[in-house]
Amino acid sequence: MASIAVYSVKGGVGKTTLAANLAWCSATISRRKTLLWDLDAANGSGFLLGVDPKKKRAADSVFAEGGDPTRLIQPTAYPNLDLLPADESIRTLDRTLDRLGKKKRIAKLTEVLGKSYDRIIFDCPPVLNELSAQVIRAADVILVPLPPSPLSARAFAVVVEEVRGHGKGHPPILPILSMIDLRRSLHREAREANPNWPVIPLASAVEQCAVERKPVGAFAPRSPAARAIAQLWTAIERKLASR
Repeated sequence: MASIAVYSVKGGVGKTTLAANLAWCSATISRRKTLLWDLDAANGSGFLLGVDPKKKRAADSVFAEGGDPTRLIQPTAYPNLDLLPADESIRTLDRTLDRLGKKKRIAKLTEVLGKSYDRIIFDCPPVLNELSAQVIRAADVILVPLPPSPLSARAFAVVVEEVRGHGKGHPPILPILSMIDLRRSLHREAREANPNWPVIPLASAVEQCAVERKPVGAFAPRSPAARAIAQLWTAIERKLASR
């Protein structure tokens, strides 16, 4: 089992869209039993996969002592792909984790879930708190989507500082240029400055994910965006294999 966190301290960078699409790639292209764990209160991952959260369910019950996360997992329309959804109660999760006083609660739960899944992908909230710290401890690799802007560069520096603050054993960080439009000079400069970073293009097919409520590979498999995301997933698998 390997766990992948899609994380940024800045919102609006395509984090949730990337997490949902990579989970689909894991399940469909690699045919791995995959769990997408939504830790963002907006429940965007569930929406993009066409899964509506069950009513009267508290996300923080996953983390309580004796909680069984498998009871809350929901299947998706895609073989090998399940969802552990979020809801608004996750807004208070930081306080729950602090009250429990267990710094590796998410890592322990990930270990339990790893008995049933080959890949676990975290859709992380854009925050720096105990929740993000616990995800960093649980992840094998951290993906950071970065649209080409000075604010994104600052956000990336914050993520790097936070991850490296966990010591030499921290997971590798993979920056990804997202929403790239090479017709724009700022975007071309960002690409030229970071030629080895994976690129996800700015494309209508990616925007349509929220309309179709499907991963781009499910409805536009031949699009440049679908190919770019599939190539990124292949690169992630290679990185995991080299651990």
